[in-house]
Amino acid sequence: MFQRLTFAFASLVLFVSSAVPATGPMPTPAPPIIGAKSYLVIDSRTGRELASLNPDSALAPASLTKLMTTYVVFSALKQGQIDLEDEVTISEKAWRTEGSRMFIEVGTRVSIKDLLLGIIVQSGNDASVALAEHIAGTESVFAEMMNQYAATMGMHSSHFLNATGLPAEGHTTTARDLTTLARAMIAEFPDYYPWHSIKEFTYNNIKQSNRNSLLWRDASVDGLKTGHTDDAGYCLVASAKRDNMRVISVVLGTSSTKARTDGSQALLNYAFRFFETRLLFKAGEEVTTARVWKSANEDSRLGVLEDLYITVRRGAYDQLDSTLDIPAIVEAPVAAGQPLAELKVHLGEEELLSAPLLALDDNPTGSVWQRARDSVSLWFE
Repeated sequence: MFQRLTFAFASLVLFVSSAVPATGPMPTPAPPIIGAKSYLVIDSRTGRELASLNPDSALAPASLTKLMTTYVVFSALKQGQIDLEDEVTISEKAWRTEGSRMFIEVGTRVSIKDLLLGIIVQSGNDASVALAEHIAGTESVFAEMMNQYAATMGMHSSHFLNATGLPAEGHTTTARDLTTLARAMIAEFPDYYPWHSIKEFTYNNIKQSNRNSLLWRDASVDGLKTGHTDDAGYCLVASAKRDNMRVISVVLGTSSTKARTDGSQALLNYAFRFFETRLLFKAGEEVTTARVWKSANEDSRLGVLEDLYITVRRGAYDQLDSTLDIPAIVEAPVAAGQPLAELKVHLGEEELLSAPLLALDDNPTGSVWQRARDSVSLWFE
């Protein structure tokens, strides 16, 4: 049995907007048509889908594969298995790898940092193979690691066969999986993520520019990766931050560099124009209290242990309402962090968010008198 409490969300969080009429939020038009085989746009913090076209279609990712390659390398760095200053001996296979290159020479020793920059900025296939061999011994074993990490992240529609994205039968992913990967990259590696905004890198006296032309066009864009093969078409994973909102877009299978750039820009602008992400409750903030029977303290404070955000149509925030499902009877002891209620946030009939509310403090079992008193009181509940 649960007791359900309903309340207007605006009563808990003050929201005032002079730009939005009192009659309701502005209408949200359909997303722009950009000529891609597939795309997906999400809010990075909440994961809310803002626009999509065939987001679960399995397609060749081309050099977007290198996002997973660098994710594995960053993970090894984070775990202390390797160091940025470690030097990698370049094999003949790495040197001979076709496609985009950072122009490393066979038999030379190159730092992991330079190889990473060669992948991120120059999209070097040679650097990708060199790092894969250094970490896993062979590129095929490294691809197994890529798939293991992908499965752990919930990228269940992805299958990687190499570290470069060069065409291979069965080497596929989806726009949805790539947003999952981009979110993980941003959240887990804040020290390395800014490397995706580096516009130029020089190695072996050869200066190459980042192929993500949005870095020059839009100051809010700070990543992530381009890709292109004849099979995959022109692809781009882009991320931009304006004010306190970060948006990720994945565009797959366009016909030209201009199409992928213009399409990604249009999708980012659409997301920022018609949606907003706002803080609902701060970590440790009391949202409500729950009666706890036979406890040292009659009530326990409930809230969230991490900041809780929501993404809504722009102008709709003050129309949200919420319900709290709290068990009719909660008995001590209660431990800090224990889930005791469920918060659900609605916009009209649409449920936008469901999140547990947790006890913010320990509430141990009460004295003999408190337990006896509450036992009697419970007979009448």
